[in-house]
Parts: sequence; structure tokens; C-alpha cells
Amino acid sequence: MRAIIVEDEELARQELAYLIETHSGIDIAAQFEDGLDALKFLQVETVDVIFLDINIPSIDGVLLAQNISRFSVKPYIVFITAYKEHAAEAFEIEAFDYILKPYSEVRIKAMLHKLEGTFATRGRQGEEERNPVSDKVNLWKNEKIIVVNADDIYYASAQEKSTSVMTKGEEYSMALSISDFYNRLPEDRFFRCHRSYIVNLSKIKEIIPWFNNTYLLRLHDLDFEVPVSRSKVKEFRQIMRL
Repeated sequence: MRAIIVEDEELARQELAYLIETHSGIDIAAQFEDGLDALKFLQVETVDVIFLDINIPSIDGVLLAQNISRFSVKPYIVFITAYKEHAAEAFEIEAFDYILKPYSEVRIKAMLHKLEGTFATRGRQGEEERNPVSDKVNLWKNEKIIVVNADDIYYASAQEKSTSVMTKGEEYSMALSISDFYNRLPEDRFFRCHRSYIVNLSKIKEIIPWFNNTYLLRLHDLDFEVPVSRSKVKEFRQIMRL
């Protein structure tokens, strides 16, 4: 399992990391003091569990967990806090556990054992059971994670250090290469038609022959043409039965 720790107190963070490494096989991929930094990390990385303090800078732990609960693939959330009063909110978010500080080694050990056991069981039952909404895609806009249906995406284009994603009325920016973003999309509906473009095949309205035997693709609802590069023409013709 991969995990991150989001905790602004360095000593508490170090102690928790020590207990996790001592009593489990969980790999701590990263540690954060700030909620927004953690959210940005989760935009491009996938983890299985998040150990999350509630009183942290930028975004408090409850708000961060609410954002994470909308992810298409949801990591387990274990709250670690000195306050009892957020337990009801944690229950509503379906947090895996709610650990009070100061830490009890026995309590932490029991939680880790239960966490790894649950993860192993669900792994045997298949990833689809854990992720019944695999058709969802997490997109980023105004420092929020927005979960959209994959079918609502029209096309994506590579930018200098990111990928722009267009739906009918919104543009999103993902801090991913276009290749990494392509890997997150359903294979049967999206086509990498150009080094810098991905197109949703169901959104194509017109296929316009262009120079060097290439094509331009006009899409429903949008005043934009997506190019098909020469190296992708053969595959595109096969897909579209041209």
C-alpha cells in the first residue's frame, strides 16, 4: 500500500511515520504540512491511504477529505487529530478510522492491521468493487478537484507543462503530460489522434480531409477543429472504418 501523511506538526508526523514503518508494510510516498500541497500531489499521484490531520494550513482536513471523497478512485482516509468533535463529520465522509492524539501505539498497530487486512481482501475481490465509478475522471479547476463523466470530455491538448481538458462549457488544466492523462481515460472512447491531442470519438461531427492525407475533426457543440497527424491516420481510418 502507498500512503501519504498530512500533518503540520513535525514531531507528530515523525512519530506516526515511525509507527507505520514499524508495524506495517505500508510505503509512505510523501509527507505534507499543508492541505493544498497534499491535494496538488493527489492530482497526479495515486495512493491507497491518507493519514490526515484536521487542523492543517490552507485546507483543513475535513474539507480536504470531502474533496478526496469525490475522487473516482478513493483512498482510505484515517483521521489523526487531537479533537473529538469532528468524529461525526468523519463518519459522514466514510473515513476508515479516527485516531486521537496523543498516539497509542497499541491503537495505531490495531488500525494498521485492520487497514492492511481490508486492503488485501478488497484486492482479492477485484479493483472494480472498490471503484464502481471507474468512468469518472478527476479534473482540476480553481484549486478544486472536479469529478466529471469521461463522456463529457470533448478533447484534450498538450500545453507546455500541463494538459488542457475541454468539456462543453469548461476548460480544465491538469498537471500531467498528455500521455499520462490519456492513460486515465477509457480506451474504447478516446483516441490519441496527434502528439498534442486526444479526442473523444463520440464527439466527432465531421471529418475533413486535410493536406498530406491527414484530417481535421470538427466536434459537436464546440467551434474547434482537432487535427489527426499523419502518423495516426492509418489507425484513425481503421477505428472510423474509412
